[in-house]
Amino acid sequence: MNLLPNYSGYTLEAGIDEAGRGCLAGPVVAAAVILPPDYSHTLLNDSKQLNHKQRLQLRVDIVRDAVAWAIGEASPAEIDQINILQATYLAMHRAIAGLGVVPEYLIVDGNRFKGYGELGHTCIVKGDGKYLSIAAASVLAKTHRDELMCALAREHSAYGWERNAGYPTKEHRNSIAQYGTTQHHRLSFRLLSEEQLSLFPEKNK
Repeated sequence: MNLLPNYSGYTLEAGIDEAGRGCLAGPVVAAAVILPPDYSHTLLNDSKQLNHKQRLQLRVDIVRDAVAWAIGEASPAEIDQINILQATYLAMHRAIAGLGVVPEYLIVDGNRFKGYGELGHTCIVKGDGKYLSIAAASVLAKTHRDELMCALAREHSAYGWERNAGYPTKEHRNSIAQYGTTQHHRLSFRLLSEEQLSLFPEKNK
């Protein structure tokens, strides 16, 4: 399936996507990308459909070819304070603000979004597999966040973040049960399984 270059008809249409919403640790990261109106790319797709090498090559192409692009983050502390949904909106708004140009329209992956100023927007379920700019945003958000989690893993080697990127894998949960949490964990999330909570009740205090 060939991804579509435009939804709204506006030239400065920005695609928005996030990475890390379901993680136990690390920030939630969003990207905003405006591509040229006639843009095409044979490889560009939802980042989840690509391997690591493909994502890294696409990042080079996207950064080179985009009219504008930007990354936004919301920290674990912000996630705990305002909840993950609102923090995701915050990261998206920060990405939009960082574009350096004012988009004419926004297309957002998923089914919910908090409006940004007076800009029109449309939420598109599985939009990262339908529109090039959202796919590009998914690649930038994913690669940025993966590299960030690899850097954090060098400071906190017990959790396997270079492999799990902070997602709730068995390895990650077991490490939390054994070693406790770091400042990068989202303390408002259920960090341990029900089984681990019964074995390590002090970790849930």
